[in-house]
Amino acid sequence: MSNAFTALIWWLIPLAGLLGALGYVLWVSKFQGKFEQETTRSVTSFQKFQESFRDQQARDVEARAAKAENHQAENQKSADGATENPDDPIK
Repeated sequence: MSNAFTALIWWLIPLAGLLGALGYVLWVSKFQGKFEQETTRSVTSFQKFQESFRDQQARDVEARAAKAENHQAENQKSADGATENPDDPIK
């Protein structure tokens, strides 16, 4: 390698670091707040989406419990009806 190329590398590496640092400072000062707001909005939207599944699951559990309760009541009525009149030829 030539001395000129080595000297160029010694100038380019710090220059790239300086540009990266300036870019980071610019991002923090200008865009980080906007980025965080959009992220918070996305997270809130996703949490609402998850809660809709939890709500639906709770409604499904309640519906199954009510259906099982109705089914049990119907079975109890059938059992009570069978014992009330055992001589009924239709049963």
